[in-house]
Amino acid sequence: MDLVEQIVAWIREQVKRAGAGGTVFGMSGGLDSSVVAALCHSAFAENALGAIMPCHSDPADLRDARLVAEQFGITMTMVDLSPVFDALLEKLPEATEPVVINLKPRLRMMTLYYLAKKNGYLVVGTGNKSEVEVGYFTKYGDGGADILPLASIYKTDLPVMAAELGVPSRIMEKTPSAGLWEGQTDEGELGITYAVLDEILKALEAGREPESDPGLVKKVKRMIETSAHKRSQPPCFCADQDKDFGSPPQGISREQG
Repeated sequence: MDLVEQIVAWIREQVKRAGAGGTVFGMSGGLDSSVVAALCHSAFAENALGAIMPCHSDPADLRDARLVAEQFGITMTMVDLSPVFDALLEKLPEATEPVVINLKPRLRMMTLYYLAKKNGYLVVGTGNKSEVEVGYFTKYGDGGADILPLASIYKTDLPVMAAELGVPSRIMEKTPSAGLWEGQTDEGELGITYAVLDEILKALEAGREPESDPGLVKKVKRMIETSAHKRSQPPCFCADQDKDFGSPPQGISREQG
């Protein structure tokens, strides 16, 4: 059984254990969401729902999301969150862009769980190992999901899986972007390329010191450390102070929000 078959079987098992009837996932027109869409469709052809949730998004991303849905015959629904986002901003105190943009993935998370509850499905997240390890996701936003089938797959290893699944080449050639604002790219926001990031993460996982630029190695280690709270349940107070229920959250930067 190859990796794709293993993940598809794992998705089926997780849905079965939860007593759910299928999966729902966001479709952004990017590589990660397209791979997840293909995997979920392989697991539940008739019960895999793709949600396209534009929020002042690039029209090209919407076209790419539809392309993927058509390619695999995925049932899709579109919920335009732009007016909801605008209405919410009108009610909130004015804030800087790093604060404002995290509303978008959190609105999408709410929408996915609405659709999941309505259909009796599980919410499938699209985060890959590279992003999960350094906390490059919004807490209770795109990080809010029931299962994460790509959480053990590095970003630079995803194209091989995408090709095996038949993801359109146009999607595979796109510059990675969360589409949170015009011109935004993942690597630009991270301050490091995925190739170098994965090289560092793989070295650390193997228990050896990375051979990459020392400054970038230090940066990645710091990102892992400060985002630890995002990969665990919230610390809980206990009257018995001898018990440790987790470390307190560290400072949260924009990309870690």
